[in-house]
Order: sequence, then C-alpha cells, then structure tokens
Amino acid sequence: MVADGVIEDGDKLVMSEKVNGTIPESDTIVLKKRLNLVAGIALIVGNVIGSGIFISPRGVLEYTGSVGLSLLIWLATGIFSLFGIICYAEMGTTILKSGGEYTYIKEGFGFELPAFLCSFIYLIVIGPTGAVIVALTFANYLLVPFFPDCDEPPNELRILFATLCFSSITLVNAVSVKAAARLQIIFTVAKLSALVLIITMGFVQLGRGKTQEFENAFEGTTSSAGRIALACYSGLFAYNGWNAVNFAIEEMKNPYRDLPIAGGVSIILVICVYLLTIVSYFTTMSASEMLQSPAVAITYGNRVLGVMWWIIPVSVALSCFGTVNSLIFSYSRCFFVAARDGNLPPFFGFINIKHYTPLPALVFNLILCCVMVMFTDINQLINYFSFATWLFVGISVSGMIFLRITKPNIPRPIKVPLFFPIVFVLACIFLVILLLVEEPINCGIGVALIVLGVPIYFVTVYWRNKWPKALGKAHNSFERLIQKMTASIPQKRE
Repeated sequence: MVADGVIEDGDKLVMSEKVNGTIPESDTIVLKKRLNLVAGIALIVGNVIGSGIFISPRGVLEYTGSVGLSLLIWLATGIFSLFGIICYAEMGTTILKSGGEYTYIKEGFGFELPAFLCSFIYLIVIGPTGAVIVALTFANYLLVPFFPDCDEPPNELRILFATLCFSSITLVNAVSVKAAARLQIIFTVAKLSALVLIITMGFVQLGRGKTQEFENAFEGTTSSAGRIALACYSGLFAYNGWNAVNFAIEEMKNPYRDLPIAGGVSIILVICVYLLTIVSYFTTMSASEMLQSPAVAITYGNRVLGVMWWIIPVSVALSCFGTVNSLIFSYSRCFFVAARDGNLPPFFGFINIKHYTPLPALVFNLILCCVMVMFTDINQLINYFSFATWLFVGISVSGMIFLRITKPNIPRPIKVPLFFPIVFVLACIFLVILLLVEEPINCGIGVALIVLGVPIYFVTVYWRNKWPKALGKAHNSFERLIQKMTASIPQKRE
C-alpha cells in the first residue's frame, strides 16, 4: 500500500512534486521496532553514565561534609531513581506510546495544554541543553591531554569539538536506528570498561591498606537539611537519564518484557558501579584533596596510572559521546510524537522515507544545539535542564496517580503499589522548590519560558483552524518545503 502523494519508483519510494495542497499521511512509513533488551539496557546505561560520576562526587562531598554520608547519598539517589523506573514501568506498559513525559502527561490528565507545554520546553530547553552539557564535557576531557598546563582548554576549541560531537551523532541517528543502537552498545561497553579500570585500581589500593578515609567516615557530617538536599540534587544529576527507553517504547520489539527488565537491570548496575567508583576515588584521595580537584577522575588517574593518566580523560570523553547519542535519540522521539498528536508543528512528525528516522526533528534539535553551545557556562545550563526536567517528570508521575483514580479498570500489565509514585512525586516537588529557592534567576527564566508557551499553544494549536487563509497557505507551503528537503512524510495519525 502506498501513501497518497507518494509513488513507487522501482524498489524506492519517492515523493510527488505536488501533494494537492496538503501533507500526505502514510499507512506504511512508520518507525521500525528495532530495539531489543540489550539495546534497551545500553540506551539507559549509556544515558545515565555520562559526565556525572566524573564530576558530581566533588559536589556531593562538599555538601555532605563527610565520606560516609556522601556514600549514603549516592545510594539514596540511586534508590530514588529506581522508584522512578518502577513508576515508568507501569506507565510505559499501560500507555504503549513513545514520547516519555509528554505522552504520560497527555494520556494521564487528558488535557492538551500541559502536554503541549511539556513538549515545548523539551523542544527549546531540555533537549538541546541536555546534549550540549554533555558535549561540552566531552570536549573538555578530550582536549585535556593536549593542554596539561591549562586550567581548561581554549573555549573556541571546546565549542568546535562539542559541535562536532552532537553533529556527527545527529548524522548517525538520521541515517540508521540500528547504527545508533549499535553505537550506543559500543560506547556503553567503553564507558563501563573505564569505570571497571577505576574500580580495579581501587581494589588494588584497598589491598595495600589505603583505608584511611573510611576509618572515621562520618567525621565532619553536616547537620543542615538544606545542604543534604543539595547533595541529593548533585547525586541525582549523575543518575539522570533512567527514563530513556520510555521515549522510544514504540520501537521496542517486546516492551512488556523488555521495558521493566531493562530499567531494573540498568539502574541496579549503575548503582553498584557508582558506589564502587566513589569508594575507589577515596582510596587514593582524601576528602580535602577531592574538594580541591577540578576534575576528580583525572586527579585519580594521575595518581594510579602514572604515564598512562591520559586513559581517564579519553575514557570520560568516550562516555560523554555515548551519552549524547542516547540523549539525541530519546528526545527526538518526544518531538516526533508531539507533532504526530498535533501539539508541535507537523513537520516534526515526518519520517524519512529511506531511513525510517524522524529526520526533521533531529535536524531542528541540531540547530538548537548549535545555538546553545555558545553558552558555555555548564553550571547554568545544568540549572535550566534540571529544573525543567524534574518539574515535568513529577507532573508525569502525578498523571499516573490521576489515571489510577479516573480510570481504575484499564489494563495494566504492570501495576505497582501507590507508595512508589506518591513518594516519587513528593520528592520531585521538593527538588523543584529547592531549585527555585537556590537558583531563583535561572529557574525564573524556566518559569517564564513555560508561561510563554501558553499563548503559543492557543495561537499554534487551539486556534489553528481559525488561521487566515493566507497564513494557512504559507504554513502548508513551508511544510511541503521541509518535506522535500528531508525526503520525509508524516506517519498516519491514530
């Protein structure tokens, strides 16, 4: 069966020059189910283990004041992430649609406006800033071996290599889902290998009796609830990305089985790796030395690997490269699904007819990344990213609770106790309030962008059918131009 506006040319599909003034819909052009269990685990582990474990240890220790409490924070934030995975396992198997938070807010509450605001913020804030944060970290660590006497590499080179990072990954994701999945597996193995090296050297140090930091592990522990909360925030940044598979659940071969297994195996693996890595750091560095280190992993590598110290920064760079891949893969699906539902411009929902990938969504995200990378203050980008992320993750899990009340009898292949979503939502509310108090300016910008989305929703979505004919004609012409430039057509809307 061939879509309207598309003709067959031998074994290839090509678009017709004219589509009768409208964009055609296809019964056959869809995203293929190419993600298995291994790919799902690689996607989550690759998304979670990025730059956080190499950067966040210093922040967690600074706020807790002791080695013992810092280790407990790493465990607690890992368990909190496990709570999120448990909640998303129910939502993902109940609502078999890609899109992550956007889909769960839309289906959970049944209202278009909050779902639109979610997709809008993911489009202009969360998607590009998430990729840029990790791409800049990739550039930093990749260039460190070439500038050993500098505090950090030249800013121009950081921007150049960060841009090369997310541009090349966008190209891979545009050409092949299989290639992106295989790339994710390769880089996940690479980053785990780097962490295994750190952990192995840590065990060697323990065997040599390097246990001084654990003898009075809770000495200097803070009694401030606010500082403990900030330590949790730093730890959670390192665990961010546990929801990656939910953005692409329509592309999973067996989501009922693979989604909960991939989530559970991944986060338990990450918790174990993180705890062992932190312990390894403390076998070589004292707490005061860690606080003074600008890059904990590099300091560790310098002390235990000698002339081979460069292995660590290169490994961190590879880790970040894999994380950018998983971020771009995941967030492009959010844009795609929102467009398919009519909550973003339709061209975001176009699928390339040759590679079966959401090419326009990928290209637009790349353009925004190229803009965001000019703002090289990583801490500021993290604040934008974290506030918006926890806000919409909390709302999406609230939608799960709301759905339990309004539609108690819908099929739920996995049904978890309400204890998990309630605790998770309360924690998300706390995190959002904490960020508003600690970073009022950055979070205020985030709130302003969300408010800006309200009139944009009414103009572009709610009142779309009332547009002047000239505007509607111009809109259709622009969509046809995008369609021809990207060789893409829309998936059939449900």
